[in-house]
Amino acid sequence: MKLPLAQKRYAIGAAALCAALGVRAQGTELTPRTVEAFQHYVVATEARMQKEVANPATFLYFDSLPEKQKRVMLARLRSGRVIIEPMHTRENGREIEIPDGLVHDWLAIGFIPGATRDQALSLAEDYARQPAIFSPDVQRTQVLSHEGQHYRVYFRLCKQAIVTVTYDTEFSVDYFLPDPTRAYSVTRAVRIAEVQNPGKSNEQELPPGQDHGYMWRFNLYTRYLERDNGVYLQIEFLALSRMVPTFFAWLVNPYIRSIPREYLTHFVLVTRRELTPATGGTRATTD
Repeated sequence: MKLPLAQKRYAIGAAALCAALGVRAQGTELTPRTVEAFQHYVVATEARMQKEVANPATFLYFDSLPEKQKRVMLARLRSGRVIIEPMHTRENGREIEIPDGLVHDWLAIGFIPGATRDQALSLAEDYARQPAIFSPDVQRTQVLSHEGQHYRVYFRLCKQAIVTVTYDTEFSVDYFLPDPTRAYSVTRAVRIAEVQNPGKSNEQELPPGQDHGYMWRFNLYTRYLERDNGVYLQIEFLALSRMVPTFFAWLVNPYIRSIPREYLTHFVLVTRRELTPATGGTRATTD
């Protein structure tokens, strides 16, 4: 039986993608220079964030937009849209080079009508429920330590697309409450280990940084603002993966871009659903 042309192209593309992402080629090991360059990107990005969160007038992304753009974005958010934007940290107008690595820097904003900041924070800190709430992305959790507004949390994460990857991770999470209407959190992975054969008798972790390179580093920066009879939720996703061979870049790059978009959309929509149980959340689309 002959496949339709579209299905044939998809099958060929899927095979090529698996070849590009699924085979541990020489040179995929995380190197010190890649770590150093990514950390430099993180420091520059967090410096920009600290300036934003320190000033109520620039707390959310749309606060710094021209007034007309801001009104348009607010209208979209209040209509139920999830807005997703790529982010780029530059120094002196130039991109920060990451040798042998790719930076994934994305931002998502949603609006949850009728919710409060404290409700959103309570949900975020309810780590025991997150496997049920955020499945299938989150499979298991355990609070390893908790002191004040600081947590150290274990997550088993899973992402399924053309390939399925499972990770055992540990995150350091800090919450900040600058005033009664605002809050933000900084979540940094301190350990990421890819899991082979998850759930099977021969399950094992690969040494961190010596794996397929789908996700070597992963940080989340979340902000909450109670306003307009609801809560604005903003998340910036910052991750590092291996460099994609040039030959496969045309195919792999759209796939790589889709992962943070799907993750962030799911995160915002599930949070909205959980905080508006009476209505089941607002049906939303993404920009």
